[in-house]
Amino acid sequence: QRLIFQKYKMKMSRSGIRTLALTVSSVLLLKHPCIANAFAYIDHPDGGIPRTSNKKGNVDNSSSQPSSTNKTPAAHAAGPIDVDPKLLEEHASFASQLADIARDEIVPYWRQSRHVLGQQTKLEEDRSVFQSASPVTLADRAAEFAMREMISTHFPDHGIVGEEYGVKDIDADWVWVLDPIDGTRSFITGKPLFGTLISLLYKGTPVIGCIDQCILNERWLGISGQESTLNGIPIKTDGVTTLSDAEMYSTTPDMFQNGHEISKFDDMRNAVKAPHYGADCYAYALVASGFGADVVVEADLGLYDYCALVPVLEGAGGVITDWTGESLTLGNHESSKGRVVASANSILHDQALQILNTPTMVSSEDVLGMAPDDGLLAVLEETKQSNSNVSHLICGVMLGEVIAHLAP
Repeated sequence: QRLIFQKYKMKMSRSGIRTLALTVSSVLLLKHPCIANAFAYIDHPDGGIPRTSNKKGNVDNSSSQPSSTNKTPAAHAAGPIDVDPKLLEEHASFASQLADIARDEIVPYWRQSRHVLGQQTKLEEDRSVFQSASPVTLADRAAEFAMREMISTHFPDHGIVGEEYGVKDIDADWVWVLDPIDGTRSFITGKPLFGTLISLLYKGTPVIGCIDQCILNERWLGISGQESTLNGIPIKTDGVTTLSDAEMYSTTPDMFQNGHEISKFDDMRNAVKAPHYGADCYAYALVASGFGADVVVEADLGLYDYCALVPVLEGAGGVITDWTGESLTLGNHESSKGRVVASANSILHDQALQILNTPTMVSSEDVLGMAPDDGLLAVLEETKQSNSNVSHLICGVMLGEVIAHLAP
């Protein structure tokens, strides 16, 4: 504690001291190749041994060691859905009716003043910079309210999850997931790159998805086991097969939290041909339609942000999973942490997963330059579940070097 006070002119708790010592000692140990490999094994999200590459963004296929990044997207896709196809068609038609009534509520507010929009700020704790304070308008609330009323009238035994009005009967076999305006920031600034997202889950798996852009009069519809359509016309992805040629979308870099997420986003941004920003759900629709977008990488998404995207992407020949390659379902939502990656094809998706699954490594200079009680906690976000005995061992063995680094 005395050393910390001398170095940073501030006091720290015992837990803060331990966090700092553990982080710095871990970084110092990474300089030794054998220990670096062991440390990567401990911290890997799936507990497996990750493959590494000599150059950021390159895909190393030389290793024969099994790895989570070796998994093909097909291995993680949800299994066949045992639902009457006729019933799915009926529910898909109802989803389009929901999109119609949402349009009726949203269009009158298009490009209106802040006063007319009734714009407010919704605050959420433990979210990224982007999501912690998000705008909400009268249009958002009116559209979701109208859709919920229609669902409750026609399917009273169905559950509902909505961004604005919360959860109802989430344990039901059939659950509607609604985001009345995905991309409210675009909506309030007059940019037509938002969309209404409507999804129907059967036993936790998205089986119907609708992306509706009411201003451009574009509606994407995905039904499990069928071809996806844009305004009734079948669509198909048309992507490249190497990340270095890929056009990548993300809504904003601010949606990635400090530490692991922003590091992985940087790796992806450096691996692709060009990054693009600001399209929200519309970016996924562009990938599904084969309009030149190849991959989307995002984080901190809610269930209502991605459920509708799954049937649309998969029905167009694309792949969409969480960052570990697992299916995006109600049951996997907590473990997925809102981290989503979508690709035009499985070859491209595997390359993205390999980057996103490589353990985050930080330099000792980065660690020592952080504020002890702030930045270091972010660095440890992905490693805090590591084996505590190993962590204590690392901390003890390197204590002398930690003190040497911290001394004035």
